[in-house]
Amino acid sequence: MGRLLSILVPLYNEEEYLPAVLQRVLNAPLPEQLDREIIIVDDGSLDASPLIAQEWAARYPDFIRFVQHKRNMGKGAAIVTALEHARGDYGIIQDADLEYDPRDYPKLLKPLLEGQADAVYGSRFAVAGERRVLYFWHSFANKILTGLCNIAADLNLTDVETCYKAFRMALVKSIPLRSARFGIEPELTLKLAQRQAAIYEVPISYHGRTYDEGKKVGLKDAFEAVWTILRFWISRDIYKESGGEILDAFAFTPRFNRWMADTIRPYLGQTVLEIGAGMGNLSRHIAPGRRRYVATDIDPEHLARLQNRLQHRPNLTVCRCDLTNPADFEHIEPVESVVCLNVLEHVHDALQAVRNIYSVLRPGGRALILVPEGQEIYGELDRVLGHYKRYSKAELRSLLESAGFQVPRILEFNRIARPGWWLNGKILKRRSISRLQLTIYDRLVWLWRRVDPFLPWKPTSIIVVAERPRT
Repeated sequence: MGRLLSILVPLYNEEEYLPAVLQRVLNAPLPEQLDREIIIVDDGSLDASPLIAQEWAARYPDFIRFVQHKRNMGKGAAIVTALEHARGDYGIIQDADLEYDPRDYPKLLKPLLEGQADAVYGSRFAVAGERRVLYFWHSFANKILTGLCNIAADLNLTDVETCYKAFRMALVKSIPLRSARFGIEPELTLKLAQRQAAIYEVPISYHGRTYDEGKKVGLKDAFEAVWTILRFWISRDIYKESGGEILDAFAFTPRFNRWMADTIRPYLGQTVLEIGAGMGNLSRHIAPGRRRYVATDIDPEHLARLQNRLQHRPNLTVCRCDLTNPADFEHIEPVESVVCLNVLEHVHDALQAVRNIYSVLRPGGRALILVPEGQEIYGELDRVLGHYKRYSKAELRSLLESAGFQVPRILEFNRIARPGWWLNGKILKRRSISRLQLTIYDRLVWLWRRVDPFLPWKPTSIIVVAERPRT
């Protein structure tokens, strides 16, 4: 079995059109090695739509699943329910009417399957196929909403309100979606942009309906969309897990990331393996100028994001590598340097992890390993991030030497942040870091870099510079 496409069908009072839609979806061409599942969510229909959907699910049990809301909750709520039941690698939203043509699926899926996009929008206004000419004011309102959403998201889409949105399922499932009705369209767009997703747009055919023929979007929904744009423009509600929010927050601290990169850069060779590259915050700073750079992670979502964000660098490759699995290192060509920042504290078997790092280094190569310092300040932030422990210098040196490394130096890094980490995580037991705090901190990195060596307390992190002996 190949990869799976989940086709999400929100349904409300479409008894006339549903059979034809489902037949077209079942017959729609798909790229090779891509199978389909159809998830129909009836949103409290008052006509025969649920009975028809149940009949089709019974007729095609290998392809169609049916879920029912007891009452009408809105298109957004139906899509959220469909996402909860979806098992696919990719998803696409399909309205239960005849306005959109499933024969456009290959066009929508192409950028996803080629690893270029995280989401693809089917635009009704970037015309390359048939489009029924309908209401001016409806089109005008759509353009206003698209413009507002583009301003808030810093995008240049032509059709935010399109039904046809295809996406990587893991990405969208990790985003909390709050809009129960048609506000789901701008909400999803804004949150994809805030997650720095790679969004593509392709032209599609469109056969719009009149209100007499069953069109449901009205003026009330336009006002709701404006409110949704304002609401999620101000807030940043883009992760279901607190740990993801913290990592995302650090993606917007470019000065801090540059400080970290500058600290380890003097010890790097021309071929580098980065373990736990995450979202690529550090990779973007130290990959340029290297002869070969391998960015790795174990999280599929991080790997996909790395691929999309860094695909323009010809010297860089992305692959999966588990720090604790020796087999993953057997397929990596030896390198001059291994960078492992904020990863070792996440693993139980730290000795096996550093042995794996040792195995992939050339003789004379260096490992740059950053860990949080000081178990005495271990707190709620560490638990949220999945830290098993914080290390002392003596513990880290002993660990590396046990694996065969020589340890000529251990660097102290970021003393300035230690009191804040202790206060937020240990005393106040907060599970997230204030973006305002981080923004202020990042703006003042130029100052912290100058005063940090002179502060009288321990650092937030330590960086070991470990060398594999030449003989």
